[in-house]
Amino acid sequence: MNGAATGLIDSHCHLDHFTDDEIPDLLDRARAAGVEGMVTIGTRLSRAQQQKDLTRFDRPDVRVWCTVGTHPDHVEECDVTDADGIVALADDPRVVGIGESGLDYFHGAEAVRPLQQARFRAHIAAARRMDLPLVIHAREADEDVAAILREEVEAHGRFRFLLHCFSSGPDLARVALELGGYISFSGILTFPRSDALRAIARDIPKDRLLVETDSPYLAPVPRRGKRNEPALVAHTALRLGEEHGLAPEQLADVTTENFHRLFSRAA
Repeated sequence: MNGAATGLIDSHCHLDHFTDDEIPDLLDRARAAGVEGMVTIGTRLSRAQQQKDLTRFDRPDVRVWCTVGTHPDHVEECDVTDADGIVALADDPRVVGIGESGLDYFHGAEAVRPLQQARFRAHIAAARRMDLPLVIHAREADEDVAAILREEVEAHGRFRFLLHCFSSGPDLARVALELGGYISFSGILTFPRSDALRAIARDIPKDRLLVETDSPYLAPVPRRGKRNEPALVAHTALRLGEEHGLAPEQLADVTTENFHRLFSRAA
């Protein structure tokens, strides 16, 4: 890709959706696109070991890290229900963060919302205890995500967190920034009808920005509708850089520095 940034980190992907045979070539394409690392994100604590095992693909030119957690869509399936259990699973040098966790009111029935909120708070407690960043999923639940973040910070102090695949409104972005959070943008930023999201992205301070694919979902323009993969984070980074008036290499430097400040275990 012409003008591709170098030294990018895909802060959120799902390598468990690719086969073991596919991953080496996927890493080669990522490196060719200027990607130097990626985080494969946990969506079920019951599969935490699988996420850890994926870090065996880590190599000097393309780093592979992982997180462990339960996505709000899967809270009813999860046997690990408290912070102690999450901490036990995350106590491993291969794990650089907690999550993804949060609230999803698009898929979940209203009756499941209290359970989502309880699991979200358990993940927050685990992240705070381990001093690891929490990767937060928020979909059609901006007010409750903001309220829980405020309550947790007021009651127990700040903790590190990232709003991933940001597609929420400006109010949640403002609350997250006030509380010290970071915000990551996916291929949605490149979609033609994402003008409002791009306006929010322009207002995010440069020292709080990250980029991601959320692959295999949400492939950016010009690959929209295709299977996404970490190499394609370069397209999202290019658009985010344009919104901030940054050259590709500048955007890569900024977001990668932010990534390592937030995910400090990712050495």
